[in-house]
Amino acid sequence: MLVRQKKNDMMLHIPGVLTPDQVAHLRARMAGAPEWLDGRESVGPQGAKVKRNRQLGEGTPLAVELGQIVSAALMANPMFFSSALPLRMLTPYFNAYGGGEHYGLHVDGAIRAQRGGGAPVRADVSTTVFLSEPEEYEGGELEVVDLYGTHEVKLAAGDAIVYSSGSVHQVRPVTSGERVASFLWTQSMVRDDGKRAMLFDLDTQIQKLRAQHGESEITVGLTAHYHNLLRMWAEV
Repeated sequence: MLVRQKKNDMMLHIPGVLTPDQVAHLRARMAGAPEWLDGRESVGPQGAKVKRNRQLGEGTPLAVELGQIVSAALMANPMFFSSALPLRMLTPYFNAYGGGEHYGLHVDGAIRAQRGGGAPVRADVSTTVFLSEPEEYEGGELEVVDLYGTHEVKLAAGDAIVYSSGSVHQVRPVTSGERVASFLWTQSMVRDDGKRAMLFDLDTQIQKLRAQHGESEITVGLTAHYHNLLRMWAEV
């Protein structure tokens, strides 16, 4: 597992989003699937210049089936919910890198269309759920660039990394083995990264106090403060 980042950025490692059994199920269902396409088909001309990977066909029955597993696991994870405060989430995508495949420096589009005519999703929060163990491949680090520098991420299968969709990022070339992952975008109830980070930190401290001292006048007061801030900042 590799996560190199500074303390104050809003990148969050969430361990164990998927269980080992869920990871094995996803990998088995994807193995040999005919729906793998050139990843450049899902991006515009600018992205196509730097993207070299394979992607499970968007909107295919298999992609939808497996995406529902990932979505449900994320929505049931308290850390993901607290950090992302999801309002709408796109159906997860799945990609694979091997044989030198990579995705050069780019930024995710701000507005993502939904299949089936659903309302477009503003991409506030990007999430990658790793489906390959780090020892299964060489290279393939997710690099995210923000105000605090460049952060390298390579996590255990089933773990997720959550970061701002406005960050410039890339996937380094996979020089051996294969890197398989799921990725998705979330529109948050709180659009501003800084406000969302403050709410997450406040919620985390409240949970720690509650675990150490039980429910008290202090935890009730801080919880009221949290919800009043959320009421002030949320867009629903």
